[in-house]
Amino acid sequence: MIFDSLEVSYGDMWGPHRGTTHPDPMSRAVAARRHAAGKDYAVLLSARERPLALVEYWPRRMWRVYLFDDRSWCMQMIDLKPHGTGMLLAHRNTRWQFSDEQSHAFSRWDVQETTIVSADGRVEVRSEFAGSRGASTEPPHARPSDPSAVPVRRFAAPVESFLCPLPEFGDWQVFVPLLAQQGHEPATAVVLRDVSVDDGAGPLRAGGIEELFRPGACDTPDGPAVVEPVDAGLLRLPSGQLVVSDPGWIGKTPRTVAVPPGEFPVTLSVLRTTRGAYVAAAGVTLLDVPAHEWDMALRPDEDLGLLSEGRFYGVGVDTGTAAFMDATRTVIEDELDEGLFLPLDSHFSVELPGTEFEPNLIAFRAGRGDGAYPVWIGRTEDGRVGRVVVDFQLHSAGGGE
Repeated sequence: MIFDSLEVSYGDMWGPHRGTTHPDPMSRAVAARRHAAGKDYAVLLSARERPLALVEYWPRRMWRVYLFDDRSWCMQMIDLKPHGTGMLLAHRNTRWQFSDEQSHAFSRWDVQETTIVSADGRVEVRSEFAGSRGASTEPPHARPSDPSAVPVRRFAAPVESFLCPLPEFGDWQVFVPLLAQQGHEPATAVVLRDVSVDDGAGPLRAGGIEELFRPGACDTPDGPAVVEPVDAGLLRLPSGQLVVSDPGWIGKTPRTVAVPPGEFPVTLSVLRTTRGAYVAAAGVTLLDVPAHEWDMALRPDEDLGLLSEGRFYGVGVDTGTAAFMDATRTVIEDELDEGLFLPLDSHFSVELPGTEFEPNLIAFRAGRGDGAYPVWIGRTEDGRVGRVVVDFQLHSAGGGE
């Protein structure tokens, strides 16, 4: 393809195996803020509505470029990292060959060639063939190779051949020469044109949080349902630091909300549908006062300005379970199966009692399972924390990641 202009659009990182357009587009302004903060995002370079390159910005100034051919097939992946010269080194370049459209659709390559370049210009080329073993069904970028069965060539080359400038935000011209590797020919001057995407309504906003716990009939995306509030017990918070976390993955920087020390009731919103019963939300009530406003619970390093429309920072769930606990509470992983996960097969919530020196922990099923869920802080008119709610998004307003 010969081109004299490129359409530029931005979005979350998504990889070409999810399609050839951004599934979650973002505005240029949000992408620029993410770049300045060292957060990941993706840039799609297209010509006449055909993708030519997907450029991903990773933390620590790392870049990944996927290249597409004239058929809009992803045929190449280049990983770039900072080099001592101040430029980017294409330290890994992977190419694929596919026999037909179906093979490409299922990532069944016939040949995979990977070129690895060291900082001083030492080059290693590995060529892997599908052969009699059959091609893998994994995405090309995720597929491991067997070093013992792969032909390898090694040689030295000028490292300058593998360098490109380190771009400032918006300076996507630096990636244009890479497009020639898939047969695309740029004109003498290539104009970049931003595809307009506004900020929309911004990050996810709290909506209908109180209704999550109101008993009675409600509508959900799956049809009519009934909300049943369920008492899950009293949570002891001696330190005044409320943690919301997957009990199996209590990280070094948990999502924490500063609250008054004391004991406070935990309530579940159980949603009963024709498909079953689920915990739609869980809340800790600190003050028996309606919330004047709701804020997203954020870690110190999280910035709402880096989120595109409808997105949020939330608690990650990987065991199908979430929990409220005091920041001083410790968890012994070996005791979780019998003490928590197995009882949750037949109960909506489980309390892990505290010792003489430790507060308790109240765990509950997380909606329909693993994912990321927003945590909301309900504040009174004078700014005090009155309620903390984790919403599993089964019948609340808004979407999110």
